[in-house]
Amino acid sequence: MAAMAFDREPPYWAVIFTSERTAEDPEGYGQTADEMVTLASSQPGFLGVETARGTDGIGITVSYWESLDAIREWRRHADHQVAQKLGRERWYRAYTLRIAHVERAYGFER
Repeated sequence: MAAMAFDREPPYWAVIFTSERTAEDPEGYGQTADEMVTLASSQPGFLGVETARGTDGIGITVSYWESLDAIREWRRHADHQVAQKLGRERWYRAYTLRIAHVERAYGFER
């Protein structure tokens, strides 16, 4: 699991991507996932990302954005669309995507 590195005061938007992986092409999936995080990080309005995947293949990635327009532009990015297509064809058995407006956030750290 990646470190919880996102720390910003609301409001902001969260894209919550919950997925179940297939066993197909784990190297290609990992490389593409890393490339998408790098690419998203360079997009206007991108604020951060947190991700985790269990040994059962269930994963959750939450990306954070300044606006719905920034999310829309990321969804339309040509390289991201290629990755989305590969995901549906090869890497995911199922997924759910949710977009939420974050009004309040707090945490605890020891």
